[in-house]
Amino acid sequence: MKKVLIVDDSLYMRTLINSALIATGRYEVIGQAGTGSQGIELALEHEPDLITMDNILPDMIGIDIVKELRAEGLTSKIIMVSAVGQDDVVEEGRSNGADDYLVKPFTAEILVERIDNLFA
Repeated sequence: MKKVLIVDDSLYMRTLINSALIATGRYEVIGQAGTGSQGIELALEHEPDLITMDNILPDMIGIDIVKELRAEGLTSKIIMVSAVGQDDVVEEGRSNGADDYLVKPFTAEILVERIDNLFA
């Protein structure tokens, strides 16, 4: 079972992602964070297989968090999950270490498919 950390300031989004992943039986959510600093702390402590990362958090920008985690040597798969979907922002996320970028809104099925593809 793959370990997942969810980083999003929206409780609704954390709940939606959590429910979608647990329903597969292939993913275990080992933590949730509502801020970037919490996300960094949990990611470095638990070294999850996957991190879902919002791009706009109260204290940090998700792309900056991805950069910091990669600089720390964290090799977790990271999928950005954000309402910010301009092409240049998506490309910036990917070029700075995100493995994929999913634009909100999305269905649970699309989320799981994109995550499954990261481990295929």
